[in-house]
Amino acid sequence: MTMTVLPHRDALGVSGARQLIDGAWSEATGERWDHVHPATNEVVTSFSLGTASDVDRAVAAARRAFDETDWPRWKARDRRLLLQRCAALLEAHGDELNRLQTLDNGMPVSFSAIYQVSSQFAADAFDHHAGWVDKITGDTLPTYTGGDGLFLTLREPVGVVGAIIPWNAPLMLFAQKVAPALAAGCTVVVKPSEYASLTAVRMTELLVEAGVPPGVVNLVLGTGPEVGEAIITHSGVDKVTFTGSRAVGSRVMAAAAERIARVSLELGGKSPNIVFDDVDVGGTAAALMGMVSMGLSGQGCVCHTRALVQDTVYDEMIDACAAMAAMSVLGDPFDPGTTSGPIINGRQLARVEGLIAGGRDEGARLVVGGDRPGGDLAAGNFVNPTLFADVDNAMTIAREEIFGPVLAMIPFHDEDEAIRLANATDYGLGASVQTSDVKRAIRVAQAVRSGTFGVNGYTVMPNAPFGGMKTSGVGREGGREGIDAFLESKTVVIATGDSLF
Repeated sequence: MTMTVLPHRDALGVSGARQLIDGAWSEATGERWDHVHPATNEVVTSFSLGTASDVDRAVAAARRAFDETDWPRWKARDRRLLLQRCAALLEAHGDELNRLQTLDNGMPVSFSAIYQVSSQFAADAFDHHAGWVDKITGDTLPTYTGGDGLFLTLREPVGVVGAIIPWNAPLMLFAQKVAPALAAGCTVVVKPSEYASLTAVRMTELLVEAGVPPGVVNLVLGTGPEVGEAIITHSGVDKVTFTGSRAVGSRVMAAAAERIARVSLELGGKSPNIVFDDVDVGGTAAALMGMVSMGLSGQGCVCHTRALVQDTVYDEMIDACAAMAAMSVLGDPFDPGTTSGPIINGRQLARVEGLIAGGRDEGARLVVGGDRPGGDLAAGNFVNPTLFADVDNAMTIAREEIFGPVLAMIPFHDEDEAIRLANATDYGLGASVQTSDVKRAIRVAQAVRSGTFGVNGYTVMPNAPFGGMKTSGVGREGGREGIDAFLESKTVVIATGDSLF
């Protein structure tokens, strides 16, 4: 298949990327970055990267907007209307944003129809949090000791937020972080991944068009070691919200601990999908293998990359998953017929190939895949959908987050063993069970340690909390808990008589 990615760039009007500081667009002060499209390894555009000095200016602008303007105290109606205007513009420019996401990270346009990674999710996240603006309330408390006083609590914005966004779902994760921060009355410094900056630039442009005041949202482009590190260590940043790898998340937490800053972390997973023998094998295989072979080819934190399958249907499920893998269509991500995208960059491609080789060396049985396609696809970062069977839960491919199109299938005998295997991981982000037995589904859902659990299906919604247990992170995004993450509680004591005691 001949690749036609670069002509699509012209249709999208991509001429470069800029950063926004204190309401003004400008070029960053660092080195030039060539944005390489992972499907072809051709340069799409280039732009200047930010530096620590750009972060200093952005944080100073956010600090002024929070400390010296009336933004944190906007009337609820005005703030709600602003977020609703943001939602409306994101929805109106939905097709453009979806295609920019494809240009950023190679996500097939066919996959942008999946709600959770689409511009519609981003628009709905802003609309959802707009609904919380006039519902941010405290409590009145009874006097505890019998004195004369009134005790009440206020909910106030946490302050300046550093929002660090990964490359794999820039539409969704920009909205999941920025929308609740604005709804709470915070100001924000956003750092998108250098591998997916175009989407964030356009979303920021739309927020400015909606009327977000200068300094309230600032955008600095750059790398993690330069711009990310400057944000997480900056004394002017009150809270960091980060989605990415566990290793970087650990660094974020350590940096925040040094100055007692607030953090929200979503750090990935090794999610199990538990399959009992009372399911439709064909439909279940589509769910199992499709999670890693379709869309971003397993490059999602919630991809269920461990299939725990009951031994009585194990062989049948292996055959069905292999057939599902063969249905994947790798190619030009702008072609509606393409189902599966490339690995984001050469470094990650090498890591995926290394883990596949390690799986074979450790004794797992390679059923399909494990190699790269040739022909026109050889220039891109493609890996064929890969299925390993007879995997031991102690193997590296069963424990490490591969972030590639690799499914590890592990047999189990009964419910107790399935739960034990599911929980035998350092991660705890997502999990699922496939069964027609409702009572068993409830038992397993209660027993498995994960932030989100699916029964015969799995999804993420803007009005539901999402996050992980164990090393999969700290805190939640979405729903009421999502906006709570950007609020502080203040207790106010009012004496109404001679004594409070």
